[in-house]
Amino acid sequence: MVVVTVIERDTESEAFAPAASAKTAQELWTELNSFYIAEAWLLDDRKMHEWLDLFTEDLLYFMPRRKNVPSREAHREVPPYGTDLPFFDEDRNMMLVRIQRMDSGMAWAEEPPSRTRHLVGNLVIERVDEDGTVHAKTAFICHRSHAEYDTALYSGYREDVLHPVDGSWKISRRTIVLDVNVVLDKNMAIFF
Repeated sequence: MVVVTVIERDTESEAFAPAASAKTAQELWTELNSFYIAEAWLLDDRKMHEWLDLFTEDLLYFMPRRKNVPSREAHREVPPYGTDLPFFDEDRNMMLVRIQRMDSGMAWAEEPPSRTRHLVGNLVIERVDEDGTVHAKTAFICHRSHAEYDTALYSGYREDVLHPVDGSWKISRRTIVLDVNVVLDKNMAIFF
């Protein structure tokens, strides 16, 4: 039997310490893991409107451009929000516009639609606030196949802020960090 605990990251010492009982932590971890698996299937099954319903109205969907920096400047590798031009910096309305364009058949980059496979794992619950807000981190691999010959493989991690809403979870902030700093794919019209 594996025991999982919710952990809080001590940014000063890079140490991790348990923040909740094992039973509560295990239940929360299992619930969030199931949430992320269901989310991946919504994306892969192209159920974009249902996927968007997993997010709050005040959503921030952010993908910074990773930098190549010397090891002594590693803190600059992933620019914080608002300090650099990102790949994505979108709110819920912009996400809805992107989904509606795909629905219209007029989004040339997604016609025919890409086939994707999202694998999400390595879930870490970094913090649980008193109001139940969860700060979670997951690793992902996303394979994209488009038309006959176009393929791309993306990997990275996502940092989410999730809120308990009516017995489920809603994401209010998602930061996606790719493992590469240069994307060689023709476009990035998919979601992560």
